[in-house]
Amino acid sequence: MNDLDRLQGAASKTELAASRKLALRSNIPFEDALRTTLTASAGDAGLDRLLDARAALRAAEAARALARRADRDAAREAARETALALRRLRQEGAPTAWRGWFDGSAKPNPGRCGIGARLLGPGGEAVELSQAAGYGNSSEAEYRALILLLETAVAQGAGPLTVYGDSQVVIDDVNGAPADSAAVLRPLRARVHALLAQLPAATTLRWIPRHKNGEADALSQRATAAPADDIEAIHEGHE
Repeated sequence: MNDLDRLQGAASKTELAASRKLALRSNIPFEDALRTTLTASAGDAGLDRLLDARAALRAAEAARALARRADRDAAREAARETALALRRLRQEGAPTAWRGWFDGSAKPNPGRCGIGARLLGPGGEAVELSQAAGYGNSSEAEYRALILLLETAVAQGAGPLTVYGDSQVVIDDVNGAPADSAAVLRPLRARVHALLAQLPAATTLRWIPRHKNGEADALSQRATAAPADDIEAIHEGHE
């Protein structure tokens, strides 16, 4: 580092501005003006001691900034690891006595949304739902279908529930870290987590291929195909 760089690195914005004015006013090189300004700031301690002290201060600030970045990176990595562990937990193990399926579609995409959901209980409880769900894209439709299913499960007083859906985007978003969620999906994600909090902790979300989600898909397709004023919600079963 040359002398000018060392002087500039030590100077404050106020000292740099004063030095520029001094250089113009006295018609001297900026380096000489800056040295004069910093010498005046150093007082009896001397310029070299001032430069050393400010260099040490800059090094300490840089170390603190590096530590803060490392802490943030570690926190993000820990959040991702926790989300991954939760995702694995929710996708493993035997199905529960209560089971549900959801599906949503948008025609076109984005467009008119239709959602479908099925809920089956251990005592023969069976609920099927087919509803229009406003306007949005396919991921929003899938999320709204999941919300409908969970709302129904809460209303039914469902025990531990295994939820199946063929939207990898929604399943991963629910099971993932909040910071990784797309902004447009965050309110829907928050609603899902609020509903999950009302269900037993053993409730899990699992991805299945589309061909294994045919009944929920048919319910969502029925909702998009029906006239807007003739969408039905079908409830079948018994208390």
